[in-house]
Amino acid sequence: MLSTSTSATPTQKSQSIQSVNSPVAASRPSLDRDGSGLQPPGTSSNGARNMPSSGASFAPRGSSLNPSQPPGSFSSELRSQNMQSRAGSRTDLYSRDKLDEDDESMTENTLNALKDSLSREMKIKEGSENMLEALNAKKAKQTKEQRQRVEAELTASNTKIKELKQKITDAQRSRAVPSTPTRNRNEGLLNNVGVRSPPSASRSGAGSDVEEPTESPTFALAEILQAFEVEGMTAEYYVERANNLVDLFKRYPTLKYDLVWSVFGDRMQVMLLSGSREVVAAGYRMLRYSISDIASLRKIRSLNTDFMVVVSLAKDRKADVEREQALKFVRAFLDVKDGVYEVSRAVVRTIAAVAEQVEDRLRPICIETLAEVLLRDPALLVASGGLAPLSEALAEGSYKSPESLSSVFLYLLDAPHTRRYLRAGYELEVVFTAFTDVLFPHEGIAKQNSKAITLALKSWSGLMSLSMYNFRAIGSLISSLMLPNPVLRDTIIDLLYSLLRIKPPAWATSYLAGRRLTTYGRVTTLKSSTPGKEETAYEDDGAEQNFVEHYTALLLAIFIRAGMMPNLLRVAQDTDDPTLKRKTTLLIGETLKLASRILPPSWSSELQLLPELFAAASQFENESHFNASGIVYQISSVSRTLYRSSPSGYAAGYLPSSSMLENMDHQEETPKANALVNTDDATFRQLLIDSAVLGHSNPSKWNWDVVLKIIEGPLMNGKRLEEAIKASKFAKRLVGFYRPFKYKFSEIKSTRNTQKYVRVGCALMHTLLQTAEGTKYLADNKLLRQIAECLAQCDPTSGLTAQYPMFNKDRLTDTLCGGYFPMIGVLSSDPKGLQMLERWRIFNMMYHIVDFKQRPDLIKLLLANLDYSIRGHPRVLLSKALTAGTKEMRIHATNVLRKYATRQRVTPTGQVISDSKWAIQLLVTQLYDPEVEVCATAVKILEKACNSKALLEYIVECRPALDHLGEIGAPLLLRFLSTSIGYHYLDGLDYISNEMDDWFLGRNDTYVSLIEASLARSFVDTQEDQPHRLSIYEDDLDTDQDNHVPPHFYRELSRTKEGCKLLEDKGHFEEFAATIREYGMQSEDPELIIKVKGCLWAVGNVGSMELGAPFLESTDVVEHIVKIAESHDVMSLRGTAFFVLGLISRSTHGLEILFEYGWEANTTPLGLSLGLCVPANLSKFFSFQPWKHEIPATITLLDTQKTILESPPAVFNEEDETNQRILELMTELGNMVLYRKAKAELFQLRHKKAPGFRQPTLFRKVLALMECHHFRLPDRHLIIELFDKSVLRHIIYGEDSSDESASSSGDEQRTERQRSISDPADLEKIATKTQKASI
Repeated sequence: MLSTSTSATPTQKSQSIQSVNSPVAASRPSLDRDGSGLQPPGTSSNGARNMPSSGASFAPRGSSLNPSQPPGSFSSELRSQNMQSRAGSRTDLYSRDKLDEDDESMTENTLNALKDSLSREMKIKEGSENMLEALNAKKAKQTKEQRQRVEAELTASNTKIKELKQKITDAQRSRAVPSTPTRNRNEGLLNNVGVRSPPSASRSGAGSDVEEPTESPTFALAEILQAFEVEGMTAEYYVERANNLVDLFKRYPTLKYDLVWSVFGDRMQVMLLSGSREVVAAGYRMLRYSISDIASLRKIRSLNTDFMVVVSLAKDRKADVEREQALKFVRAFLDVKDGVYEVSRAVVRTIAAVAEQVEDRLRPICIETLAEVLLRDPALLVASGGLAPLSEALAEGSYKSPESLSSVFLYLLDAPHTRRYLRAGYELEVVFTAFTDVLFPHEGIAKQNSKAITLALKSWSGLMSLSMYNFRAIGSLISSLMLPNPVLRDTIIDLLYSLLRIKPPAWATSYLAGRRLTTYGRVTTLKSSTPGKEETAYEDDGAEQNFVEHYTALLLAIFIRAGMMPNLLRVAQDTDDPTLKRKTTLLIGETLKLASRILPPSWSSELQLLPELFAAASQFENESHFNASGIVYQISSVSRTLYRSSPSGYAAGYLPSSSMLENMDHQEETPKANALVNTDDATFRQLLIDSAVLGHSNPSKWNWDVVLKIIEGPLMNGKRLEEAIKASKFAKRLVGFYRPFKYKFSEIKSTRNTQKYVRVGCALMHTLLQTAEGTKYLADNKLLRQIAECLAQCDPTSGLTAQYPMFNKDRLTDTLCGGYFPMIGVLSSDPKGLQMLERWRIFNMMYHIVDFKQRPDLIKLLLANLDYSIRGHPRVLLSKALTAGTKEMRIHATNVLRKYATRQRVTPTGQVISDSKWAIQLLVTQLYDPEVEVCATAVKILEKACNSKALLEYIVECRPALDHLGEIGAPLLLRFLSTSIGYHYLDGLDYISNEMDDWFLGRNDTYVSLIEASLARSFVDTQEDQPHRLSIYEDDLDTDQDNHVPPHFYRELSRTKEGCKLLEDKGHFEEFAATIREYGMQSEDPELIIKVKGCLWAVGNVGSMELGAPFLESTDVVEHIVKIAESHDVMSLRGTAFFVLGLISRSTHGLEILFEYGWEANTTPLGLSLGLCVPANLSKFFSFQPWKHEIPATITLLDTQKTILESPPAVFNEEDETNQRILELMTELGNMVLYRKAKAELFQLRHKKAPGFRQPTLFRKVLALMECHHFRLPDRHLIIELFDKSVLRHIIYGEDSSDESASSSGDEQRTERQRSISDPADLEKIATKTQKASI
């Protein structure tokens, strides 16, 4: 199959390229796609105006904008005088233009062909690599020939790709710097208008014979507008001019402010009234680009564009080009400040009608537009009947991004003044329909809607509204687990995993695949093999409050209340799908573990008993008890494995003993890990045989798991290592595999599967350094010498060069050559390894590479992989990169220090040992870097290091000056406050009093947006597959997502006695408490709500400290915070109060106060609170009552949001009986019972040529009906088509003549210019109609 794909002949390839570039293959004209402008459907028969062959635009570069002379244009004599000395004759100029154009199009075609070829070769390469991986898994003998063919194919593809890349680069370079002078994109326009800039002195002095013209935008604008006055031209002519005008607006954005609307508006009205769809679309596009501010919107609306938009959107699918531009024109209103107040309800109703049509191509963009209108002005959307299409789109799953729609509803549900436009328990709950529909299950829609449900349940407004009616919506979701639909069950279980933030353990894949928990590997060593970020031992009082876990605790409590556990147990017992059963069992085990950690005992103790399961298992007379007993065993096994594979029962950072427990675990594991070190001869020989290294020289046949076991076990013993070196070929073959110039390891493609070779290589280096025999063998081996030679190829001073260096950029990315640097890093972690590196002058070469800065990728690799624990060359190299490197290199080097600045070791006696002082010193030096980004990176790392009291005191001793950093350095200064030494240091700088006043007067309110943004980032899911990503750089360097809680001044101040004394003297806490007491329950003023939130965060941060807790006792502020949390009207303010209560519960005194108000929190075995408090009675917290929603009849809109100000009367009273009947029939179209009859009667009236269909007054009344009442899109199209086309023209020009004769004569009174813009075919029809009307 591969050979077939690459064996296309050159002829076939050229044909495929031509088909891509041919105008026939181009898709139907799109609007404003790729900036190429509008495109009419066909070319003119006139030879002077043929379309360019590329079909890209109707304004080819350099073509004349005005071939025929419009009235008022400059004469040809003036143009020829200007151009006489420069261009010779017009024929010469035309031919030169044509040559330039052809040359440019040829270059463009060549470039496109090369890019297509490159894309095809890349696909071939990818397919070959996949095939090669598949063949490697099979037996070598069977697939030898096939493998050779695939490898040859891959080599050919790589060569071809390099050639194509070079050709593309050359082609782009030749296009960027052409050999012949190129013309300006608007030269054609300027040649016609005769504008030339005066020759500059510098050019004249240089004797240059080529002068570039400068463009006068106002003159060009006048010319284009004048061109629109030309009569009787085809659609292509006007579209081309429209595209030129849009290009002019793009190049000169300020030009739109100088438009003379009396002239420009008149031209636009003529365009919009054209009979050609493309011309009308071009008119909308020009109007869209002329929008500048709210005043321009009013001028545009004064042209009666609302009527035109309503008519355009109601057209059928043939006019999609016009409809799309009309919709984009309306959307442009929303981009202007307060532009939504200029959007008419008639337009919104029409958009809603389009959004109801499931098959309509414009439906998604209409739904999106309605959602934007709902967000900006919910009253307008509800009054225009636009809410129903949004709800339907959510319920049916027809809109492919339900989370964006639900986020609009969530925003509106938050505050009472916006919530009243939505119905309680309806708008958001429709997303659950896909799960609860028993008769017609919608698996695909359920998966899609699960995203919207996740978003809703991770926001306060969503959680509060979905918990109304006694948790009805959430309960229905959990109850859907009972439906015997495996896909639906699987979706709900995945949803629960996501919402509870349960990350499956490393062994979950094997377990779900059906393997027993005891067979997949050493569970007990999982924590040593997966280094966690939480190994650092932080102080208890310094630990950040984990708001995400606090929210998860509340969510888990709600799910338990909604009956999650009994339903999960039922699924585990009932399902026949073994994978689903295991997935459910794992979820039960994870949930039990999570509940015991984050929920109070009153919640989790009963949960752990699993009464339903044990009741079923104890019914021995029932057959189902076997299944239940099996589930009990599985849950027990999963729970035991989960416990063994986690560092401790509690999260690190909460328990002071967690690191000690981890250390004890490591000590217990040491004999287990070294059990293979002291093996007997028979076992060792058997391992060597099992590894297949002795039997095969081909590394792909080796058993690498056994090889790793040998390296980490027996070879740690010097005697066994010597035996492997001298008595067998094991060591020789293994080390030889890694030698660069044997081209084995260094030629392997870098994929996720091949990373095992790098891990084994690092383990081999580590093992060899442990014994004297290994060190001697490594020193004498060619491995290091060859690695040094590879580095020398990249060292500009070494004198060694190579055509394809081993460490060039492509090889480091594509192959395992980058794996040599982790091995060098292992060597640099040992004194003996450092000596070897010095012996081969590897550090000298590293210094030169860093100095010359030519290879930033190589420098990053070096810095990321070296070990800096030992004082020596690596630290010198790092400090050199920190100060003398480029900006990116300095940022990267600063990030390297993160691991070393926060590293602490805990001895078995519990003593914390830190060797981070050297890193702290380097980071403090980075604070004075000239680049702000480098300083900001250093501040973040130092701020994290401040979690340790010892390191914080050392940083203060370094006395860093942070005044020059301003806001960037503020968080670090705040952390200094948490110790007495730092307090006195800052007090000496007069920082505390100034900062305290600053926070009290304004920064407290600013902190609200800061913490809410931080929480929003934390609640968004990070990349799930981030741990599995393939990168040659160390992952730890760029994983700082800045998701930690921003430091609060009053929290840091409350850590010391001196700070609390100052807080008491200033009286700020009492002020905050008074604000909460006085304004806490108001929900109207947004500024006051921000103020209250700021005070809540301040009170919570002070109350979370043991020294600050007495302030809570002195005021009754906790009672008011509980009241806000349980009964406030603003949902997000309830959420803020919930988080603040969690902060207060961190202190023992605060926890006691909260217990009195019915809030509980889990504690550690030592009695320390985790700060995850939840209400004992959930119904008190989720106490939202249904509200009275606004109906369209009660909403009053602004006059600017109405197209026709006067609403139609309930009963029409027309003098003309036919007109009266027409209006009645229009009303009956909205009645499904009378619909068919009314439609038939309207057709009869149209067939009888009722005079009312030519009267603008009647048409206005019908438009008023359509503005105020709901009509389906086909009915709107029908109604508009009933009326004569001339009627719309009278309405646009404001000529409301009520009698038939005026209407018919109005068509005759049209100017020649207005008629000329229409299609010639339409002119004949209109003439016929006019003649009949006059008879």
